[in-house]
Amino acid sequence: MPPPADIVKVAIEWPGAFPKLMEIDQKKPLSAIIKEVCDGWNLPNPETYSLQNADSTNFYITEKNRNNIKNGSILRLTTSAAQMAQQLHERIQSSSMDMKLDALKDLANSSRDITFAQEFINLDGISLLTQMVESGTDFGDLLSFTLTAFVELMDHGIVSWDTFSVAFIKKIASYVCKSAMDTAVLQRSLAILESMVLNSQDLYQKVAQEITIGQLIPHLQGTDQDIQTYTIAVINALFLKAPEEKRQFDEDNVNILDCPLTEMAHILAQKQLRSIILSNVIRSNKPINDEMAHQLYVLQVLTFNLLEDRMMTKMDPQDQAQRDIIFELRRIAFDVECESNNSGSIEKRKSMYTRDYKKLGFINHVNPAVDFTQIPPGMLALDNMLYFARHHQDAYIRIVLENSSREDKHECPFGRSSIELTKMLCEILKVGELPSENCHDFHPMFFTHDRSFEEFFCNCIQLLNKTWKEMRATSEDFNKVMQVVKEQITRALTIKPNSLDQFKSRLQNLSYTEILKLRQSERMNQEDFQSRPILELREKIQPEIMELIKQQRLNRLCEGTCFRKISSRRRQDKFWYCRLSPNHKVLHYGDLEESPQGEVPHDSLQDKLPVADIKAVVTGKDCPHMKEKGALKQNKEVLELAFSVLYESDEYLNFIAPDKHEYCVWTDGLNALLGKEMTSEFTRSDMDTLLNMEMKLRLLDLENIQIPEVPPPIPKEPSNYDFVYDCN
Repeated sequence: MPPPADIVKVAIEWPGAFPKLMEIDQKKPLSAIIKEVCDGWNLPNPETYSLQNADSTNFYITEKNRNNIKNGSILRLTTSAAQMAQQLHERIQSSSMDMKLDALKDLANSSRDITFAQEFINLDGISLLTQMVESGTDFGDLLSFTLTAFVELMDHGIVSWDTFSVAFIKKIASYVCKSAMDTAVLQRSLAILESMVLNSQDLYQKVAQEITIGQLIPHLQGTDQDIQTYTIAVINALFLKAPEEKRQFDEDNVNILDCPLTEMAHILAQKQLRSIILSNVIRSNKPINDEMAHQLYVLQVLTFNLLEDRMMTKMDPQDQAQRDIIFELRRIAFDVECESNNSGSIEKRKSMYTRDYKKLGFINHVNPAVDFTQIPPGMLALDNMLYFARHHQDAYIRIVLENSSREDKHECPFGRSSIELTKMLCEILKVGELPSENCHDFHPMFFTHDRSFEEFFCNCIQLLNKTWKEMRATSEDFNKVMQVVKEQITRALTIKPNSLDQFKSRLQNLSYTEILKLRQSERMNQEDFQSRPILELREKIQPEIMELIKQQRLNRLCEGTCFRKISSRRRQDKFWYCRLSPNHKVLHYGDLEESPQGEVPHDSLQDKLPVADIKAVVTGKDCPHMKEKGALKQNKEVLELAFSVLYESDEYLNFIAPDKHEYCVWTDGLNALLGKEMTSEFTRSDMDTLLNMEMKLRLLDLENIQIPEVPPPIPKEPSNYDFVYDCN
């Protein structure tokens, strides 16, 4: 007869004693269980003891988390969190440097546990640590472990960041500004500054007054990628929190090295910083890890978001300065100077302007300023056109004159095309959207030029003109051409070009003819299987394929996945792993110190969740951790990667998948375990791929074409290269 559900069989350790095997009744108060254990070892004062997980986490067992104890768990009887906090509070004030160092090491390790953290904070431990830092008497490992403990304690979100003094901020900033500083201290200092900025607008102002770009640049020029990552994270945090009016400054009158980050405009547009990131990070010999890729992606997004103001600004048709830009476009294209007011009649001048504006491809020939009242792209389109005209003058003049000499219906309207193209590029690059918490999708080519977006536009507007000619398009085909151009651009971006020249070269290869071939190939894969007998056969073998997909999903769950924990800081440097047991009956999970290089064994994952206990799988906004975190709730991409496993009455296991593929694998696999339908987009895609492959194999079999069991051997390298091909 199986034991009651409330009874858990565990082993309990005590130093110097043989482990005790016992059954824990989850209905009994935890204090009664601890007393029973203490009585078994004749230990007095049971109220000074607690139970702890005997694993790498060493987390305390409390009434809140006791339900996580599973059969077979190994626990440890230890000093209570309150007692431990009191002891460490006293030990870290020891006059002996060795005792103090050992105490700080223990504190840094114990502070990861929220139960201990709460007790230590109740003793005003945070204030003690800040006083130790402000005193400036500790260096090296002492300072490193002090800052580590501080970071771990603050990560629990118990204490507000607004409580810290200017002296503490100045001291932390001084560690960042020093040229030679211990790596661990520098890492923790950068992490603290990032958290301060992200969690407090008041601290943002104070931190921004202490740090300049010139003081951060040396950390980017080093070889430690972790330091580089933390440095870019601080830049991103300051940039993200800067008020709109503070994000721009006069580039001609400000020395970038002395410029506070609060007044920094177009971070990547500053040649020195951009080139340092390009040469020391992106093009370094070391492969870029996920966290660095994420920070580069965030920097890319924030930089492009500087364009949002211009993108959402309508042109004022009465603003003479803005109208002068349009006059400048006309002057460059047709090599004419603005005529004086007395040169010819007003009607004649209006007629000339109307003719030229028509050649420039504006929709409104009389007052082209009206074309830029549409938002998006607003004034950003006009900025791009002027940049193209000034910096790629020959290409600009060629496009305008080439189209003005064509028949009316075959001309590619430069003005209209530029406006629509700018809008399209903003959609592709998601200008104006907040960075995703889990995305690593940065493009190296955008770090290779001071004006990367404008150069991106210049390449694309020339592509649009080329595609227009290849399609022999007319004005009625405008939308079709834009669709083809969007496909060309997105296909070129998928290979992540290292430079704008590579991007341009890729666009040259993706001609309209090539796009037609790609479309035809994709279409043929679909059309071959639309006849009635084929459809009937597909329907017949579909359950077999679905079972195959189900087995693949379950096998992937058995391999397991490393998930990130999202804390109050933007950086996500804590991991946990979850995998399904080979018999598909238990989910094993547990925290990790770092991202694993392969599969994590079951026996190293201390926590277990029987599949039979799972009540439901929820996704998106229905997840408990999405309801709790207001900031995350606003982020669409994080919502799309969130799912939770609900078990028992009110318990849950929360996930945020590393990417969409893993999200689909896990939600499909969990639904399969519960006997529910797998409905993700990847299941549909896999079903189509496998069905098409199976149909092709069966059709080949009907034609009596033998499919070999193994691939054919690779031809041997010829021994003699001295040969000539006879063309006859």
